[in-house]
Amino acid sequence: MELDKGKIEIPFADKITHFVFYLIFSILACLFFRERSKGKIHMGRAIGYSALIAIVYGIFIEILQHTVTVDRMAEFGDILANTIGTIAGVGLIWWYFSKERQLKWKI
Repeated sequence: MELDKGKIEIPFADKITHFVFYLIFSILACLFFRERSKGKIHMGRAIGYSALIAIVYGIFIEILQHTVTVDRMAEFGDILANTIGTIAGVGLIWWYFSKERQLKWKI
């Protein structure tokens, strides 16, 4: 006899996961660029690099899933969730480190 363990179903959990991952990824990428350059890269440029890399990486992974794997499938919804997460992440960085709270480094 098998016990019913129950199952919680969250609608769009996969897309939420993609969104959250790329939100965090883009924030960390932006901070990485600023940290590695000791603040020499302007925040706007770091945000641009972060967004570009995150979006291209998300598309690249989906293309690889479509072409290389047999047990995974590429979804346009994943690319959309990745992109929206990236935009939200860089938007949060841009908002948080606005002129009132500038991100500074000791050189």
